[in-house]
Amino acid sequence: MKVSAEAARRFLVARQFLAPARSLRGGTKAVREVLRRLGSLQFDPLAVAGRNHDLVLHARVAGYEADWSDRLYKQRAIFEAFNKGLSLVLVEEFPWFRGNLLRHAPRLLAENAEVAERVLERVRADGPLSALDFERVRGTTTDWFGMPTNTVRDVLEAYAVTGVLGLARRDGTRRYYDVLDRLLPAAVLAQQIPLEDQLRYKLLSRHRAHGLLGLGSGNDILSGLGPARPDPRWPGYRGRNALRQDLIDRGELVPVDVEGVRGKRLVLRDELALLDAPPEPPASVAFLPPFDPLVWDRPLLQNLFGFEYVWELFFPPEKRRWGWYVLPILFRDRFVGRIEPRIDGAGAAVEILGVWWEDDFAPRRADGFVDAMREALAAYLRFAGATRVVWAPHLRAEKRLYASGA
Repeated sequence: MKVSAEAARRFLVARQFLAPARSLRGGTKAVREVLRRLGSLQFDPLAVAGRNHDLVLHARVAGYEADWSDRLYKQRAIFEAFNKGLSLVLVEEFPWFRGNLLRHAPRLLAENAEVAERVLERVRADGPLSALDFERVRGTTTDWFGMPTNTVRDVLEAYAVTGVLGLARRDGTRRYYDVLDRLLPAAVLAQQIPLEDQLRYKLLSRHRAHGLLGLGSGNDILSGLGPARPDPRWPGYRGRNALRQDLIDRGELVPVDVEGVRGKRLVLRDELALLDAPPEPPASVAFLPPFDPLVWDRPLLQNLFGFEYVWELFFPPEKRRWGWYVLPILFRDRFVGRIEPRIDGAGAAVEILGVWWEDDFAPRRADGFVDAMREALAAYLRFAGATRVVWAPHLRAEKRLYASGA
């Protein structure tokens, strides 16, 4: 099947519930609908502009409020599991996400066996507990910069990654862990699925999340699924390529050629009809977070959308071209710019620190854009629980053009 670039772009925004943005209705039912389509939502605790999963949902669900996902978590309708990073999944899908081939967490538990045993016994007896409920332990664990960390906290996180403990609740940035038996239904925990079947399902979930991943998608997109080919360090594992071929042979994934994009792309069998005749996207604007599945595949963004997206969070300020926590701006089926919002909860305000437009995009001349941008800003203001927008001084032109909508 050969697909034009325009059809591929329209297909992606339509199957991502972004044509138009914020089109799903139904409150928490709509949240579950997004999870059923995308398989999982990547979690990131940074809340500068909103947490990643909240921003993903805000872009797709009308009137989304951050406590909707928290409410579903308390009801045990969704749960945390390791997929592409720490992610939220529907509880009924949790058995397919318990296993992984990550080696760091088991190694950390083995290297700190005494602490790990003591922590697990205490959680079983007294849980749910946070790292602050234990005496701090400094062992062999370090952070990205080589500084010693609290081994108890690292042990708790490792137990969560390996499926021994789960997150009972969050209190701000503090996490409380408990044994899974007390957190999830017995029928869910009783399902024992072979590891290879889990990994194949998780691989399929990455294709569910994006919609048009390629045969050569990067390791960051496929993290936690082990090597592409058999490797003696993972004895008995056939590798990701073999699992992907299983999905192709079964017809669950179908290879397609996209105009202007090198290599085969894979589409879900059930979405072939949409790819063949995607609808024209109406005028709407969405602000997408750094871990939104639509922006996972950076080379595809460049080749298909002509958009370069680099998350500059870890860049020193003098090397940033845009900003610290910048969100791509999607209009219809094109990425037209970037925006850097910051939520000031204490001041009930949204601060707009920067806006950058693509060189070939003129906001005033794009049919329907100004009104769509105003609507997006107004929706974001409601999502942030704010009453006003504060524009940086150098954004006087943007303030005049869009302030009436926010």
